[in-house]
Amino acid sequence: MRMCVGCGEHKPKKELVRVVKNKEDEIFLDLTGKAAGRGAYVCPNVSCFKKARKSAFFPKPRTLL
Repeated sequence: MRMCVGCGEHKPKKELVRVVKNKEDEIFLDLTGKAAGRGAYVCPNVSCFKKARKSAFFPKPRTLL
């Protein structure tokens, strides 16, 4: 069981999407669940991603000028 960082519900690992930050500070979805790096789990829906962004679990994207 893992907790969604958006809604806070506990669900089986296979029902959630893992978001990983690696050593190079790259943030990406880990669909295999085996990528190296710090990870967090979120439900696979837009509302949970938005809640996680608001609660600072995911950093805001940088703009390139």
